[in-house]
Amino acid sequence: MAQKLLAAVLFLLLSTHALHAQSVEEMLDQAKQLEKQMKEAEALSRYKEILKIQPDQVTALVEASELSSREGNRQKEKEDKARFFGEARSYAEEALKVAPNDPGANYAMSVAMGRMALISGAKEKVAASREVKKYAELAIKFNPNYAHAYHVLGKWNYEVANLSFLERNAAKALFGGLPDGSLQQAIDNYEKCRRLDPSFILNYYELARAYKKNDQETQAMEVLKKAVTLRSIYQDDTAIKADCKKMLEEMQ
Repeated sequence: MAQKLLAAVLFLLLSTHALHAQSVEEMLDQAKQLEKQMKEAEALSRYKEILKIQPDQVTALVEASELSSREGNRQKEKEDKARFFGEARSYAEEALKVAPNDPGANYAMSVAMGRMALISGAKEKVAASREVKKYAELAIKFNPNYAHAYHVLGKWNYEVANLSFLERNAAKALFGGLPDGSLQQAIDNYEKCRRLDPSFILNYYELARAYKKNDQETQAMEVLKKAVTLRSIYQDDTAIKADCKKMLEEMQ
């Protein structure tokens, strides 16, 4: 009798585990479909639901981190941005605990730290900036064709090349300085991203900004003209294309 009871309990536990595994896979598919439909807030909610069932699900952690960074970037108030970026960092940290060599986890951390850097004071910005470069380079180490990680490096170079006097002093005081960043290196990184992923509209916008800043307006205009013809893939793409069109009109 005891053996039959034990067998029944084991069967129930295994069945429940299988049901959860199946439901997690289904929920991941649903979340990805929501992303494709540009319903990113709903997709983020679905990934959070998955993490309640399976807290160490790496794909859900990475996607939740990336979507939190994007949601934070859409917020108007600094406090709301910081909250979302903090959540993005937390999800990326958990993903890295589970899979430290996962390129997506490292990329997600680089994005979260990069977003946080852009709304931080001089000292915090400099400290976060070092982490951005570190994790973007790790993402590329684990996947040399990770297009979006090259975009992050491009953004890093652009921001470092344009650090203020106060920020450069903070970098020198805290760390003895930062690695060199240049507009040309930013352009090279963005161009590498474009070769690997020609559909990434945000990369075109940032590449055009870098070309313009580097007094290469002809190249900037060519990039912008291409950007406005691309199909929107991410929720923010329509707005980014509008920004590209506006920049192009101002340059013509």
